[in-house]
Amino acid sequence: MSSKNPLPAIAIQTTVAVLVVVAVVWACGRDGVARWRVPVTILVAALAFLINWIAFVPAFAMRTERFYDLIGGLTYLSVTAFALLAAGATDTRALILAGLIAIWATRLGLFLFRRVHADGGDGRFDEVKQSGSRFFFAWTLQAVWVVLTLAAALTAITAAHPTPVGAWFVVGVAVWVLGFAIEVVADRQKRAFRSNPDRKTEFICTGLWAWSRHPNYFGEIVLWIGIAIAAAPTFRGLEWIALVSPVFVIVLLTRGSGVPILEKRADARWGGQPEYERYKARTPVLILWPWTGRRGDVEA
Repeated sequence: MSSKNPLPAIAIQTTVAVLVVVAVVWACGRDGVARWRVPVTILVAALAFLINWIAFVPAFAMRTERFYDLIGGLTYLSVTAFALLAAGATDTRALILAGLIAIWATRLGLFLFRRVHADGGDGRFDEVKQSGSRFFFAWTLQAVWVVLTLAAALTAITAAHPTPVGAWFVVGVAVWVLGFAIEVVADRQKRAFRSNPDRKTEFICTGLWAWSRHPNYFGEIVLWIGIAIAAAPTFRGLEWIALVSPVFVIVLLTRGSGVPILEKRADARWGGQPEYERYKARTPVLILWPWTGRRGDVEA
């Protein structure tokens, strides 16, 4: 078997990924609403995998990743709507959580979809999409990403005995709004910067990017923490495992496909340049910290 297509290893990794998700959603939904004697959270996970596995077929046939992110956003929307309907959730907490997720998923999915089309592709998939097994695993991981990040919200939405909203819910929504605003502003600032042809060889170090090297990821982490805070009052017993949601996002972005990859690319492109090294030395890698120096005092 070619090293470029390690089918046995990918099969094992896929199986483990699915089993981990099933274990998490079972713990989150075992005391929640069930349909056909199956926890709704399990059905949600099955739907997430089904959507992405079906999407893999035409994607691999065309060797394209151009609608990968769009399907990710649609998966969030589909499984959240399904959870609401299957659980018969009509309480304020469930409806607002679903609304916040819909706003975030629609905005991010369309933003990434437009970006990949404008850029002509996503370099992360250049080799992966040539291998059926590796590309299938990438689509499987997208379903894992959806379900695990939604764990806290799904637990609240499918709760058998919803609790009234209170102070913690308000705090959680406020944290979500803050994180969402940071992510949106950071994405727009970077997109505007990159759209200027005179700056194609430069790095962004202004706006929120003067306070963090990855403010969009910081915003992403903050908003999922907000979702967890808003959902937490409904948790009982094993349902506290739903806190895997913000933890997973933090690990994914700081140790997986987020910060490490972009830092490596930036170092390869600008490493050794005095301006870049100065910017990197004074600016936190993730946490937004306005007191790192004067904004925009570094020009690339």
